[in-house]
Amino acid sequence: MDDGLPSSPGKFKSEKPHHHHLRLLLLFRWYCSSLHKFLFWSVVAATVLLLIFIAFPNFSSSSSSSSYSYSATERRSLRTSSSPAWGDPKWEKRVLASARIRRRPFGISVLVTGAAGFIGSHASNALKRRGDGVVGLDNFNDYYDPSLKRARQALLSRSGVFVVEGDINDHPLLRKLFDLVAFTHILHLAAQAGVRYAMKNPGSYIHSNVAGFVSILEAARSANPQPAIVWASSSSVYGLNTQVPFSESHLTDRPASLYAATKKADEEIAHVYNHIYGLSITGLRFFTVYGPWGRPDMACFFFTRNILAGKTVTIFQGPDDSTVARDFTYIDDIVQGSIASLDTAQKSTGSGGMKQRPAQLRIFNLGNTSPVPVVELVSILERHLKVKARRKFVKMPRNGDVLFTHANINLAKKELGYHPTTNLQTGLKRFVKWYLEYYAPPSGSFLTNKGRGGSSSSS
Repeated sequence: MDDGLPSSPGKFKSEKPHHHHLRLLLLFRWYCSSLHKFLFWSVVAATVLLLIFIAFPNFSSSSSSSSYSYSATERRSLRTSSSPAWGDPKWEKRVLASARIRRRPFGISVLVTGAAGFIGSHASNALKRRGDGVVGLDNFNDYYDPSLKRARQALLSRSGVFVVEGDINDHPLLRKLFDLVAFTHILHLAAQAGVRYAMKNPGSYIHSNVAGFVSILEAARSANPQPAIVWASSSSVYGLNTQVPFSESHLTDRPASLYAATKKADEEIAHVYNHIYGLSITGLRFFTVYGPWGRPDMACFFFTRNILAGKTVTIFQGPDDSTVARDFTYIDDIVQGSIASLDTAQKSTGSGGMKQRPAQLRIFNLGNTSPVPVVELVSILERHLKVKARRKFVKMPRNGDVLFTHANINLAKKELGYHPTTNLQTGLKRFVKWYLEYYAPPSGSFLTNKGRGGSSSSS
């Protein structure tokens, strides 16, 4: 006898009474079993929701974007500036003045996110110098010393760039900016940086790198006209890939860190928004950027600090004492490639938030193509600082770092005219000169408490 329910309800009518009762019994048992399963999974779902609310007590079910931004910012455990009120006439006037294009007829108007950051400040200044309209956006969080970001902001202000204080997840703020300015381009550089910090504060990476990227894409696809987008991915997406040099055609499905995973996720999200909404999107995989005004958590920065302070410089080694090497890329070369990406970006093809025809989607490596062992980085710094480093070699911990990076930049050369020109010797000389000028107090001592760096070599 068939233990399952009949495929046709009409079959019950033609059967004998005792068969009819038996079928009713089976139907009742099946119903009880289904109800049991339903109740079980309902309890599981309720338990998961309860755990979420316990883990994130500040989460609000409100659909208000500003409420979401507030609670998510709290969960990041990174303090941000108390942003001044935005939207008043004085604020609007500063935004409009900063966005004004002086380079005619080919100038562009760019919203630069992360404008008070390392790459963002250099790129904003370069765009403004050539006559483009530039409006910055930065939340000035304390992942590293905000005073360095404030100093960059002051430089930009003198160049005529207004940096709006706010979070990229603040949807009303983004709408206000797009209502005021018809941006032709977005240079999206805001992100939670660093590989190792993800082990301490993973939520900050999801908030900034994934949710923040979607916020920017949503603002862009809703704008009229839609801007073209150039954004910062990372060489970290190559993860555990062993093919070198790293090429854009290589698989990037084995990230070694949460930071890398968020950037890989962004590349997939970019594809979706390009496909559905017709946004013109260019992703740039940066390879270990360094130079003046750099981040304190990067190797050349905290190596310089520790060498001058007489502290031990910790250098990581791979298995069997193998060398850790990086494709160090000077900031000016990165800026050149970023601006070339803006200049060659085609217009987005959406209208009314919907795609009208296929749109441009690109990904490029921006590196120096010359991997340098970290021990050589230390030696070059010793020569420029005229101080001997106290070296300590340790095995690389399982913190998401990789042993080796090497960029294949053939595609960027062909499509962007990208040609890095600064070798590590020259770039570090310029960095050391800036570091000593910026951090040397009147006493002449180079020691300082400014900045907050890391403790390893493999940035």
